[in-house]
Amino acid sequence: MYATFWALVPPLVAIILALLTKEVYSSLFVGILIGALFFAGFNPETAMNHMIDDGFLAVLSDKWNVGILIFLVILGTMVCLMNKAGGSAAFGEWAKKHIKSRVGAQIAMVILGVLIFIDDYFNCLTVGSVMKPVAKKHNISSCKLAYLIDATAAPVCIIAPISSWAAAVAGFVEGEDPFTLFISAIPYNYYALLTIIFMIGVILLKIDFGPMRQYEKFAAAGIDPGDEEKNSAGSEETINPKARVFDLVFPIITLIISCVFGMIYTGGFFTGTNFIDAFSDCNASKGLVIGSLLALIITIIVYLIRRVVSFKDCMEAIPEGFKAMVPAILILTFAWTLKAMTDSLGAGVFVEAVVKEYVIDLQFLLPAIIFVIAALIAFATGTSWGTFGILIPIVVDVFQSVDHTMMIIAISACMAGAVCGDHCSPISDTTIMASAGARCNHVKHVSTQLPYAITVAGISFFMYIVASLIKNPVICLIIGAALTIGTLLLIKFISQPRNEQADR
Repeated sequence: MYATFWALVPPLVAIILALLTKEVYSSLFVGILIGALFFAGFNPETAMNHMIDDGFLAVLSDKWNVGILIFLVILGTMVCLMNKAGGSAAFGEWAKKHIKSRVGAQIAMVILGVLIFIDDYFNCLTVGSVMKPVAKKHNISSCKLAYLIDATAAPVCIIAPISSWAAAVAGFVEGEDPFTLFISAIPYNYYALLTIIFMIGVILLKIDFGPMRQYEKFAAAGIDPGDEEKNSAGSEETINPKARVFDLVFPIITLIISCVFGMIYTGGFFTGTNFIDAFSDCNASKGLVIGSLLALIITIIVYLIRRVVSFKDCMEAIPEGFKAMVPAILILTFAWTLKAMTDSLGAGVFVEAVVKEYVIDLQFLLPAIIFVIAALIAFATGTSWGTFGILIPIVVDVFQSVDHTMMIIAISACMAGAVCGDHCSPISDTTIMASAGARCNHVKHVSTQLPYAITVAGISFFMYIVASLIKNPVICLIIGAALTIGTLLLIKFISQPRNEQADR
């Protein structure tokens, strides 16, 4: 079964089960078990050892993964601290006075998401913790908040030259200046750019469709079936008479500055490397741990000086923060283990062989085909970076000495497709983080986001065909933006009579 279509079966089974049963843990475990059995030739003992040794133990002993888990725990602790200090409640009261409408609240979420472009994990949890009280005050559903977080995480990071994602892409390009190539690819990254346009259009035109519309209707009535905050330890807002908006804003700003510091520190900035190279060569996982730990210590000191919380409360926030992040940690661990099973079956080797044998001759349609293949790989495996590693070297080999512009378009298609698949996949770590940040039921987040993501994906696919013909980034982007707005207006025109009839 190695390097055959069977290598993609375990993640596909997990995804289908998750969507059918609305239960993530058992679905992921079944996928892992199938992958282990395939690898072991259905020998139970070998499968068990492979699943434990090369799966769970391997992913939980990986330094990068452990760093992300530590970062999650610290983020959970900081959210608990901000709640205990009353910062979230104070910010909610401030937002209630200064953000007057649901549209304004959603635009504020988008702006914050775009500003935090350093790392997608950091983006998801930070935007979630800051904007959750705003969403509650304006009756915005947890599903809508999770979508806005997810749509400003990976799609923003993949077009930000200074981000952990840019560093990842640069690592897969040989024989080219990776930074210059990344900058050149940004105007052709249609899924990322059109997702931002689509998201703003949805907010300003007040369009909701698919399952999202029902959840938004419930939220407007003060009911939020997708909200899991009530089930999360340490999530209750504390009414603290000493609390100010400062008690939320200061920790967030400190976290941003500290994480930037941590990332450039691991890239050698303080030993003479310039800022751009330090960011490109950074260890994002370790940098986020350093930054979040530093921010946590500073926040505790400032809170103690301000006497908004006691030292005992600060220490109690640590296990409470861990408990709040247990669901996300479990899902991430299962997702990483499923990826390990898929890798051991040679999924990457199979995809590479298929692309080289059947796709390379279709150079005219290659960017659009690459977009679809990248989306499917990322959807099935839950990873964008792994998709970059499989497809970008192939694209460079095909076009590097033939057509440089087509190479840039095809690389953009690979990045866009990977983000699209990552955005849609229920086993994607970024999707999981968006659910955790919004305190939203994970399966409900995936099901409500999917129609929005697929709509943008369809437009992006068409635009890669157009780009292959025109090869002008400005004209193509204008066409893409017009198509996106036109599609939204068409959806509004078609769905409005049906919605009015359903509301009666």
